[in-house]
Amino acid sequence: MRRRAFRSTRRRTFSGSARLLVGAGLVVALMSAVSGTAAAVPPPPPNPSDSDLAAAGSRVDSSLGAVGDLINQVAAANQQLAQLDNDVAIKREDVNRALVDLQNARDAADLAAQVVATAQQALADAGGQIQAAQQKFDEFARSSYTQGSGVASVASFLGSTGPDDILDRAQVLRVLSNSQNAVLDGLQRARAEEANKESTARESKQQADAASAEAENKKAEAEEAIAVARAALQAQADQKAAIESQRDAAQVQLDAARSDVAGLQGQRAAYSAWEQQKAAEDAAIAAAAAAAKEAAVQAAARVAANQAAAAAAAAAAAGQRAHTDIDDESSSIGDSDSDSSSGTAATPTPKKPRSSGQSNPSLTGSAAIELAIDRGMSQLGVPYSWGGGDENGPTKGIRDGGVADSYGDYNKVGFDCSGLMIYAFAGLGISLPHYTGYQYTAGQQVPSSDMKRGDMLFYGPNASQHVALYLGDGKMLEAPQSGDVVKVSPVRYDGMTPYAVRMVS
Repeated sequence: MRRRAFRSTRRRTFSGSARLLVGAGLVVALMSAVSGTAAAVPPPPPNPSDSDLAAAGSRVDSSLGAVGDLINQVAAANQQLAQLDNDVAIKREDVNRALVDLQNARDAADLAAQVVATAQQALADAGGQIQAAQQKFDEFARSSYTQGSGVASVASFLGSTGPDDILDRAQVLRVLSNSQNAVLDGLQRARAEEANKESTARESKQQADAASAEAENKKAEAEEAIAVARAALQAQADQKAAIESQRDAAQVQLDAARSDVAGLQGQRAAYSAWEQQKAAEDAAIAAAAAAAKEAAVQAAARVAANQAAAAAAAAAAAGQRAHTDIDDESSSIGDSDSDSSSGTAATPTPKKPRSSGQSNPSLTGSAAIELAIDRGMSQLGVPYSWGGGDENGPTKGIRDGGVADSYGDYNKVGFDCSGLMIYAFAGLGISLPHYTGYQYTAGQQVPSSDMKRGDMLFYGPNASQHVALYLGDGKMLEAPQSGDVVKVSPVRYDGMTPYAVRMVS
């Protein structure tokens, strides 16, 4: 119960009053994002004098071969790093998939428990019917024994007043005889019904036991997947650190070789090019930051004012298990302490299974698309947190034993990529599973070449690495990775799946 209370508290972390502060916080977050982007411009190279350029002319051709080798080493290191990052993303989403499968198995076990309870109640009702039929039969038997059951019994003529009275009493005795046969038939039918209901109850119990065992297996699979992912993440993190060290060393050698080979004349040209690049990027960053800040503030205001969307999101989240909950807190199925005499058994309250594609029918088309985008854009600047985010907003992340832990994601309130999609579409009443592979099949799949504003874009084999929300004009909204924040990025076509997913037509 304490874990459930904690989850409820966590979901309320981003309450209505907190959302009103998003607009103010966006300025700081966007400025931080702009600073990070600006850091992509390298520091200015040295600007040598004319005498330095003349003195370095004899060294221009000495190390061209070494420069080429170092460039190839850096490119190979970067390619290995990209592959490792893709592998890490797949491992993380494998854990999400195992957790979603576990919750689905528990939902099936809860439903089977309800069938058991219904069968037990039917058995109790059948017992009552048998008892009533037996009582009627006993009464008839006693009456027949006392008064005689034959039409010509002497007792049937005692006290008669004449021939007509004798005929009336004979008719009554025939009716009683027919009633006796009806009671016996009814008793036999009741017993047959009891046998059928007992068979149904046993079958329902077997189904409940099988569903419970399946839930336990899914729990074990989830725990095993988490352990495997943690081990793989640690190994990959170590390998990544080693490659980064090699890359940095190669870069230092490359910079030195360039200085020796190209000479100071190349440095002069590089400095001039750097100045132009810096000026162009500064202007582009300033324009992009201003546009993003304005769009985010407007989106946050619209989301805060849209009470219908907030209610739809709350309804979509109501009664659902958090996908990170792997503890089975439900009571056991078919407990031996159940009250068999009353035919009832204590059964857990079933959780509502997550379903996709159910939206508010009063809001469709472009209005629905803009509402989903507004909800996503209102979270610009919110930290990335692996495992974080649900229909009501950002939540604390979870431990992965590797990269996410090194960034403290388990102690951050934020979103991962699939959690951001859950929040964006929850305002339409759409409930998405917290796994990119399942989100890939949640809506209408359209060729990625035909993507439209509001479509979800996926990356990796079978959409197992990443998901983002397409904004149009070559831009997408995403929660990229640990250490980053929710932001707008250029669409990356490398690694994109052949289909985008359209949740709103």
